[in-house]
Amino acid sequence: MSRAHLPVADQAAVRRASVRLIRKDTRAFTAVLALNAAAALTGLAGPWLLGRIIDEVRAGEGVSAVDRLAAVLLVCASAQLLLARWARYVGYRFGERTLARVREEFVDRTLALPASVVERAGTGDLTARGTSDVAAVGATLRDAGPELLINGVQLVFLLGAVFFLNPLLGLVGVFGLLPIWLVVRWYLRRARDGYLAEGAATSDLAEIIAATASGARTVEALRLEEHRVRASREALDTALGTRLYTLYLRTVFFPVVDLSYILPVAGVLMVGGALHARDLVSLGSVVAAALYLRQMVTPMDEILMRVEQLQSGGASFARVEGLAGAPRSSAQDSPAPADDRIDVTDVRYSYGRGGEVLHGVDLTVRPGERLAVVGPSGAGKTTLSRLLAGVDAPTSGSVTVGGVPVVGLGPEQLRRQVVLVTQEHHVFLGTVRDNLLIAEPGAGDEELWDALAAVGADGWVRGLPEGLDTQLGQEGHTTDGSQAQQLALARVVLADPHTLILDEATALLDPTTARHTERALAAVLEGRTVIAIAHRLHTAHDADRVAVMEDGLLTELGTHEELVAAGGAYAALWGSWHGGPGGS
Repeated sequence: MSRAHLPVADQAAVRRASVRLIRKDTRAFTAVLALNAAAALTGLAGPWLLGRIIDEVRAGEGVSAVDRLAAVLLVCASAQLLLARWARYVGYRFGERTLARVREEFVDRTLALPASVVERAGTGDLTARGTSDVAAVGATLRDAGPELLINGVQLVFLLGAVFFLNPLLGLVGVFGLLPIWLVVRWYLRRARDGYLAEGAATSDLAEIIAATASGARTVEALRLEEHRVRASREALDTALGTRLYTLYLRTVFFPVVDLSYILPVAGVLMVGGALHARDLVSLGSVVAAALYLRQMVTPMDEILMRVEQLQSGGASFARVEGLAGAPRSSAQDSPAPADDRIDVTDVRYSYGRGGEVLHGVDLTVRPGERLAVVGPSGAGKTTLSRLLAGVDAPTSGSVTVGGVPVVGLGPEQLRRQVVLVTQEHHVFLGTVRDNLLIAEPGAGDEELWDALAAVGADGWVRGLPEGLDTQLGQEGHTTDGSQAQQLALARVVLADPHTLILDEATALLDPTTARHTERALAAVLEGRTVIAIAHRLHTAHDADRVAVMEDGLLTELGTHEELVAAGGAYAALWGSWHGGPGGS
C-alpha cells in the first residue's frame, strides 16, 4: 500500500478558515480591536506631551505648566495600562475559544476519515497533526494572535503620529524601515514552504518510530533491526535538515531587523535637526517624532517575533485544516438500504501500484446467514472483509447492502449495517462504562452487563473494585489482550449491527475462551448476519455456509458437509486441521 500524506490546505483555504473562525466570535474580535485601538491612542499622548513640555520650557513657562502636563501624562499612561490589560484578557479568551473550535473540528474530521485513508497516510501523520500541529495552532491563537493585533494597532498609530507632527519626518521614518520590509519579504517567500517541509518530515519520523515500536517483535523475528535503524536515521537526518533550514531563515531575518531599528530614529534626528536649525519644526516635535519611532521598536520587535511564530503556526494550521480536503466516509444523500442482503458483484481490488489481490469475486450473503470465509494466508480473505465492511472501495465491481453501495453509507448508517471486528482493539482511558457507552451512549447498566455477559466478560468485570466504574489504563486496572478484545466485542454487541464481520476477532483469546465467545456472539446475534474470516476451522464447521478463497478467487461455496464430500481445497484444509482426510 503506497504511503501518501494527508492533504495540506493552501493559503486561500487557510484564509477562508481564519475568516470563518473570526465570524463565529465576531463580537469578541471586534472588542479586541476596539480596546487595542483605545490603548494605542492613549499611548500616543506620552511623546506628544513630552514634546509639549520641552516647547513650554523653551518658551519660558513655569513649573506649574510642566506639572499640569506631567499629570496628564500620568493619567494617559495609567489609562493605556488598563486598556492594554483588558485588551489582552479579551484577546486571550478569544484565542482559547477559537482553539477549542479548531480542536473540535479536527476531531470531527478525523472521525469522518475512512480507515483506508488513515492507513495509506500512516498514523504518524495524523498523530503529528493532532499533537504538535494543534499545539502550534493553539500557541499562535493564544499568544501570537492577540499580540499581533495589539502591536499592529500600536505601530500604525505611532507611524501616523509621526506624519501628523511633520510629513517629512514621517517619510524619513518610513524610508528607514525599508530594510525591514525587504527582509520580511525575503523571509515570507521561504518560510511557509520551509515550515511545511519541517511538518512533513516530523510526520514521517513519527510514523517510522510508531511503526517500529508497534512491530518490534516482528522486526526482531525477521532481523530487521539494522534496516529500521537505518530508516530511522534517514528520517532523523531529513527532519534535522528541515529544521536547520528554518533556523537559517531566522538567523538571517532577526539580525537584519535588529540593525534596522536604529535607522528611522537616526534619520529623524538628523533631518529634524536640520529642519529645526531653519526654524521649520520645533525641537519638541523633533523629540516627539524620535520618541514615537523609538517606541515603534517594541511593537515592531514583537510583531516580527510573532511573524516567525505565525509562519510556523500558519503551516501547522494548513496541515490541521488540510483534513477538510481529505476524502470523507459519509455521504449525505445516501439512500437507506432496502434490506440486509449483501451482494458482491465481479469485485476486483488492488493496493496502490501493487498487483491485483481480488480477481472478479461474486458472492451473495443472505440476511441472518452465518458465513465462514477460509483459505490460506494471502488468499484475499482480509481484503474481502474490508470491502464488505466499507473500509475500502473495490477497484471495479460493487459491494452493496440492500442495493446501496457499502462505501456510500454515512458513518451512522454504516455502523448500524455492517461492523468489522479485527484482532486490533483499543481500550480507551476511562472507566469500563465509558469504554462501552462509546458504542451506544444511551445504554443502561442492564444492557451493559448483558453485552459483557454475551462475550464472557461479566465475570472479571464484576471482580473489579468498582465494577463498571473501575478506571482502566495505567492509573487503574490494566487489561490483558483477551480482556481488551472482549470489551471490543461487547461494544459490537451494543452497536447491534445486522451484519458482523469477524476477522481474527478471537485471535488473542485462548481456544476455550474463543469458542465460548464465538458461541455467545452467535446466540446474541441470532437472526443477524455473521461473516467470519475463519482461521480456526471449527468456526467453519458451525457456519451455515463456507466460502473458500484461493489466490484472490472464490473457488468453493457450500455447507461444511458439502465441501468435505466434494474432496476439494476445503476438504484438504479440514483434513489437515482435524487430523485426517474427511474427518468430522
